Amino acid sequence: MFVIFNSYISIKIDFTMCQNNLIKIIKERREMLQVTQETVAELSGVGLRTLKQFESGKGNPTLQSLQKLVDVLGLEVCLLVKKLK
Repeated sequence: MFVIFNSYISIKIDFTMCQNNLIKIIKERREMLQVTQETVAELSGVGLRTLKQFESGKGNPTLQSLQKLVDVLGLEVCLLVKKLK
């Protein structure tokens, strides 16, 4: 696994988090690192088309693809499952 930026930022996601916020975080991080979509796609193993669709709000990547993207960008996704009472 290759990480462009070594310091990890944790993103906690619950099922109420809007997909648009996640898209915004990933796109802003990529732009902050001054990395092209092509480079992120190549390093992560996620298809360029998948990444472009996701960043445009039209795609719905699998959790595996999402994990690959955030790994390359030095982000972390944490899924929390609420306990049933």
